[in-house]
Formats: sequence, structure tokens, C-alpha cells
Amino acid sequence: MAAAKIKKGDTVVVLSGKDKGNTGTVQKVMPKEGKIVVEGVNVATRHRKPSQQNPQGGLDRFAAPMSIGKVAIADPKDGKPTRVRFEQKDGKKVRVAVKSGETIDG
Repeated sequence: MAAAKIKKGDTVVVLSGKDKGNTGTVQKVMPKEGKIVVEGVNVATRHRKPSQQNPQGGLDRFAAPMSIGKVAIADPKDGKPTRVRFEQKDGKKVRVAVKSGETIDG
């Protein structure tokens, strides 16, 4: 299995769809499904009936999973989308932004 290029906590930019251009933080990555959950992006709404736990009922808004191919990591330098490559630095494998050459982690 290949190393994960997008991880929980990364800042990503949406490349396509209704939220194109929006930026958010990764909350969850589901590699087997090829999905990702990004905070404040792809927000879905559910109408909830009043219940014991939620006596008020109302609208429930949450970030729904979206395809991992629709996002790219934001470059640490300027916040624009970039691809990621892996390099060895001090004996550690680190992620590097292709556009600027900046290290993303470690």
C-alpha cells in the first residue's frame, strides 16, 4: 500500500464541485473508500424529528465525506493547491510540496 499523501489535520483546497476553491482542515481520511471529510466543506443537512435525546428537533448540519481526488494539499507558503512528493531528510521520510519545495511535516 502506498504512503498517505493527505493525512488528518492537513489543510486542503477543494479542486472541483460546489465548494471549489474553499479551504478546510481534514477531520477524517477513509483510504479504503477513497473518501475524506473536510471541516466546513460539503456540508449536508438532515431534518431531525424531536426525540428524547433532542427534544427540540430541527436541522442537523454536518460535513459529509467527499472523494479524495477532489482535494489537494494547500502549499504552506501561499495556500494554493500543490502536489506532494516524498523525500528523505535526516533519515526520515517527509512530505514535500512540489510547487514550493517546503516541507509539509516533520
